[in-house]
Amino acid sequence: MPKPTLRPGLAHAETILITDRLIVPEMADYFSNFAAMPPVFATAYLVAFVEWTCVRALADHLLDGEATVGTKVDLSHEAATPVGMKATAAIELMAMEGRMLRFKVECRDERDAIGAGFHERFVIDEARFLSRLDQKRAVRS
Repeated sequence: MPKPTLRPGLAHAETILITDRLIVPEMADYFSNFAAMPPVFATAYLVAFVEWTCVRALADHLLDGEATVGTKVDLSHEAATPVGMKATAAIELMAMEGRMLRFKVECRDERDAIGAGFHERFVIDEARFLSRLDQKRAVRS
């Protein structure tokens, strides 16, 4: 279980600059239809940004050998953010149920609210988790 310092009310925010590496057309290497999409902050990267913000918030509150994995995302993406603008993700830990952590999320760029919702993460024992992945891979062979 995480350190006792981890409790509801924990709040954290991160800000990033939207570059041409974070826009929808950049995803076309894997998803070809995205090549012709508008050059705005991609929803997939917004989700990753929220996850990264939560991971950064949790860093000092986990025990050695613990990590977290995302298990649920309920996030709107309401406004487009162009290259060159900054975006901020603000999170607050709202609930803890065993190893499940539920965060409230609000995202903004320099002009608008761009997204909001909730994100859940689960505290894992990293060695045990990786061992299970190895077992899963072995079944495939």
